[in-house]
Amino acid sequence: MQAVKIGNIAIGAGHPLVLIAGPCVIESERLCLDTALRLKEIAGRSGCPFIFKSSFDKANRLSLDSYRGPGLTKGLAILSKIKDKIKVPVLSDIHCVEQVNEAAEVLDIIQIPALLCRQTDILVAAAKTGKVVNIKKGQFLAPWDILPIIKKAEAAGSRRIIITERGFSFGYNNLVSDFRSLKIMRDFGYPVIYDATHSVQLPGGKGASSGGQREFVEALSRAAVAFGCDGLFLEVHPAPDKALCDGANMISLKSLEKLLRQVRKIERVL
Repeated sequence: MQAVKIGNIAIGAGHPLVLIAGPCVIESERLCLDTALRLKEIAGRSGCPFIFKSSFDKANRLSLDSYRGPGLTKGLAILSKIKDKIKVPVLSDIHCVEQVNEAAEVLDIIQIPALLCRQTDILVAAAKTGKVVNIKKGQFLAPWDILPIIKKAEAAGSRRIIITERGFSFGYNNLVSDFRSLKIMRDFGYPVIYDATHSVQLPGGKGASSGGQREFVEALSRAAVAFGCDGLFLEVHPAPDKALCDGANMISLKSLEKLLRQVRKIERVL
């Protein structure tokens, strides 16, 4: 496996477990700045390199009434402030080719959403920017199905690729984690991140919106690190039950440090 580097952070190939974390969606500039600062402090005490994540637009919500975020221009401006003031790399997801170039001016990692991971034009456009591309494996794909998708990014000239596992559809409104996928996908030569919070999502579980089972996030995170992954993707919020999006599967800031101490101990044992 080759390491993927973002500034002074290296992911994979024996480097320390990386933390990708932040609120599901940008709710306000103040919330994102405050959360990013607290996440950086917690990750620093735990010895985890940290990348801030939040979405400027949740274009794949089930209901028209769901909160989507501030949009591309305002969202990128907030993420740019986080880079400048908090001094951390930033990640967000894109939803169409037209967003790629503007997003690449700010983002350190361009994320391809799970539901769009097979969309060739979006993937190729992101890969051609030269930025790190995080491909979230669709919840409808087998782990070996990610290899042709990797080949698309490589054909566009990119070797700065990371893959994120976020669970597999297990009947209606449910997901399950098959940790064999972590090894299968790591064997393709790129770092693999485990998304513990989306893996406990219950898609459409509330009818017009998703539910979640955050009580399983910590155990699944420990299991993924023990099995072997290169980082954890965790959606974190100061008050998840008041979050405007995906609150049911996000974890609270106050619970994060204990979890990071646990997974770092597991990592050191391995």
